[in-house]
Amino acid sequence: MIWVLTAGFGDGHNTAARCVGEALRRRLPHESVVVTDLVSEAQPMVAEALKSAYQVAITHVPSAWRAVYRLLENPKLAGDNWLQAPLKQALVNGLEQHRPRLIISTYPFYSHLLKALPDKSLVPPLVTVVTDSTSVHPIWTSAPSDLYCVSDVETEQVLQQQGVAAEQIRVTGFPVDLAFAAPLPDHAKAAPGQRILYLPSTPARTVAATLEALRPLLNEGVRLTIPAGRQWKRLYHTLRRFDDTLRPGQMTLIGWTQDMPHLLRSHDVIICKAGGAILHEVLAARTPAVIDYVVPGQEEGNAAYLVSRDCGVRTQTPQETGSEVRRLLADGGAVARRMQENMIPVSVPDAALRTADAALEMVSVSKKPAP
Repeated sequence: MIWVLTAGFGDGHNTAARCVGEALRRRLPHESVVVTDLVSEAQPMVAEALKSAYQVAITHVPSAWRAVYRLLENPKLAGDNWLQAPLKQALVNGLEQHRPRLIISTYPFYSHLLKALPDKSLVPPLVTVVTDSTSVHPIWTSAPSDLYCVSDVETEQVLQQQGVAAEQIRVTGFPVDLAFAAPLPDHAKAAPGQRILYLPSTPARTVAATLEALRPLLNEGVRLTIPAGRQWKRLYHTLRRFDDTLRPGQMTLIGWTQDMPHLLRSHDVIICKAGGAILHEVLAARTPAVIDYVVPGQEEGNAAYLVSRDCGVRTQTPQETGSEVRRLLADGGAVARRMQENMIPVSVPDAALRTADAALEMVSVSKKPAP
């Protein structure tokens, strides 16, 4: 049995866990692979409150989150303390119940919890999938892991600077949905006209201003798709008010969707925040990004990685977002096509399989793919 541990503080941890789990099942169809958000299972009410507070902080009070992010650099906060007792007990219970031969963690606290267990006899090899890129929080490496899987060479170098031995690091790419590695249907490629995919994450007034900045493009025939997802309830009235002012077909609103790989690959430009998961999905899709928001500290390295390779741009205002989208789409999308070419060397759509293979090297199992 292989146990994949995650926590729902940001999409990156869950995306990586889900995709690695999927890749492991493909590699080992007869192996039990369990993906668990141990924080939510052990303390559901506390976890829900913390996740809500996290979303509010990164959306509305980023300066407060920056302070918390820096505070967490203190190793004493991640070390053994009474606040972790329910989580440690849940971890012990899971180890006794599942008896995993391998643990893969996409959240940094689990290495600290495993280190704090008095009885290590049930603890198998640990593989940590680092979801930060370029700027890596020290909490990822301040407790031991047998192997670290990272998204790029720059992140590998940062881990070495933090004291991790080179032989304990594998550059595998960020685990994204395996659908990104499948051919895009011809009908999606041949769709006429230019299309913008907007993943709103900023406060409602900023979203409204961004939509207004995009209006001239829509009036010129560019189409806009907005999969609001978890933001649907928060932004419903803002999105509907704008949609009511448009002609039919100019904008498509979507709530929850499981078709993000198709959406990301079938549009010409993406407006999004600098989340670890979404930016690596953007790279896997090879679709240029206009980054309209960066969570302080946590996502700055992600944005820098994309921008430094001329695979996207970072904007500071809704008006700048509209201007940059226009620039990327001008002259038949000449700038966007250049960025797509720049993405080819750093696009890793099969990163989940690479991560699974690296993890399986830690244990003695057959890696023969499923037929």
